[in-house]
Amino acid sequence: MKLETIDYRATGSAKRFVESLRETGFGVLSNHPIDKDLVESIYAEWQAFFNSEAKNDFMFKKETHDGFFPASISETAKGNTVKDIKEYYHVYPWGRIPDSLRANILTYYAKANALAAELLEWIETYSPEDVKAKFSMPLPEMIADSQKTLLRILHYPPMTGDEEMGAIRAAAHEDINLITVLPAANEPGLQVKAKDGTWLDVPSDFGNIIINIGDMLQEASGGYFPSTSHRVINPEGTDKTKSRISLPLFLHPNPAVVLSERYTADSYLMERLRELGVI
Repeated sequence: MKLETIDYRATGSAKRFVESLRETGFGVLSNHPIDKDLVESIYAEWQAFFNSEAKNDFMFKKETHDGFFPASISETAKGNTVKDIKEYYHVYPWGRIPDSLRANILTYYAKANALAAELLEWIETYSPEDVKAKFSMPLPEMIADSQKTLLRILHYPPMTGDEEMGAIRAAAHEDINLITVLPAANEPGLQVKAKDGTWLDVPSDFGNIIINIGDMLQEASGGYFPSTSHRVINPEGTDKTKSRISLPLFLHPNPAVVLSERYTADSYLMERLRELGVI
């Protein structure tokens, strides 16, 4: 079994994409509307930022969670004891962004949000009626003007050989949000766990865009759409000397959105952030 790349512009692509999400929790699209040159520029700009001392002028604020998160306080995935090997920057349109990086990253944020709204429409259209009935409102409306949607610019530094035993770039985890939109990174390494427990490589051809289901959509769909475990493995051989930049956009509903009888978007998020130890 492998993940199929689906042409965004092809006839029947919406249905095939939603089937892929149902089967694996992941969908991969080519020929989508997000400009490759924009993504490439962002990779280069933010690589330079992470290589500089300027990043320390934007240290994250605990109250707002925008800004730079150094490797020393990187996340520990749920069920793991070793921190991931990464540093990252949280971008919200209302948050702090270095002036020289603002234009491209906010353009990307807006374009990825627009694509996400369209893909949520696809998901709703091709959901069975009994699943659709569980949604408290149309899926695209859940994220409309949301101030909680997070763009994370991840930097996986080159491997030095001194990494803590058992540490990998991103340990197996599920995302908290509705869906995640991710341009294929500039290096391979992303894997998704199949139903039989094996790990599948996610196609990393530059220009693809990768979408995965988060826990909130799994909750809202009564488990119909699976939030699948995924990870970023350490590179081998000469690839160890390469950095990896990644741009996941985590689509979060507005806080008051009802996900299920048990949770609003806000109560779900707070529960998960407490589990992760970040609040």
